Amino acid sequence: MKYKTLLLMLAGIGVLAIMVLFIGPEKIESAIKQANPWYVILAVVIQLVIYWLWTERWAITISSLDISIKRRQLLPMLLVGLAINNLTPSGRGGGEPVRAYILAKYSQSPTENAFATVIADRGLDTFPFIALAILTIILAVLYINLPQWMIITLIICLIVLVIIFALALYMSLNREFGDRTIRWVLRIINKISSKIHDKIEQKAINAVEGFQDSMKIMVTDRKVLLYGIPLSFLIWGLEIFRVYVIFIALNINAPLEIIGVVFVISTLIGMIPLLPGGLGAVDGMMILLYSYAGIPPSVSAAATIVERLISFWMTTILGVAVLPYFGADAVEKMSKKL
Repeated sequence: MKYKTLLLMLAGIGVLAIMVLFIGPEKIESAIKQANPWYVILAVVIQLVIYWLWTERWAITISSLDISIKRRQLLPMLLVGLAINNLTPSGRGGGEPVRAYILAKYSQSPTENAFATVIADRGLDTFPFIALAILTIILAVLYINLPQWMIITLIICLIVLVIIFALALYMSLNREFGDRTIRWVLRIINKISSKIHDKIEQKAINAVEGFQDSMKIMVTDRKVLLYGIPLSFLIWGLEIFRVYVIFIALNINAPLEIIGVVFVISTLIGMIPLLPGGLGAVDGMMILLYSYAGIPPSVSAAATIVERLISFWMTTILGVAVLPYFGADAVEKMSKKL
């Protein structure tokens, strides 16, 4: 692991440690000890179901391009991508090229096709997130007494996300805009190194055209939209419900709308490429927002720690554990990301 990544992870853990010390470790420990283990196990089971649903959604985009791959191979690929997202300060996008690379290698399909399935999968996830984010900002104003600067920041983050998503979608589907964009990037590369430019120019243009053709096939496939988008809403619903179950485990009947608001806002913060997987920033934001909503800080911290152990650390450990299954070159790809 590069020193920069390691230092950023330590910084994130440090932020969380400071909040724990401020609230009181003994209070948080007491809240965790009182947790009902059966509800915690239920939260873990919900997370495992979410892994399966993520795999099924990705399989929908893969099948639309007639890429042949077994379901049992998709889940470990997905876990590797999620682990890299958690370990790199890349706005939760660092693992997607590695996921596409592994899919292309094991399915023997063109890399641009494999990458298109990953981008389409992320796009299906973005549709419900934008809808939930808009609803979240409204609910945050109504139910949580947030400072005005925080509301404005959330609105700006949402606008930036919508613009980036719209531009990426337009570039994926519009041949002329995509060609202009890639040629603009190539002109910048040419100024840096004409040798590199000459080597990759035609490959880059062909890759973008192949990627766009794949995206058009998936967008026009009714199954992708009819099954993919509802599946994405279900996944988001289960993620919020998982947090609700954790609060039940801690003997706190927190309002579901408050949990949804905090979860979506924290996810939005986690997309800012500052710390690996939003480590520290997401945790701190969750504790802060739950406290704003009237939940005791010790319980807020306990729920956040248990939630992140399941959604962040369990996912990261599983992804790193299955990485050697894909061979030394996959490990090398991951090490370059880190």
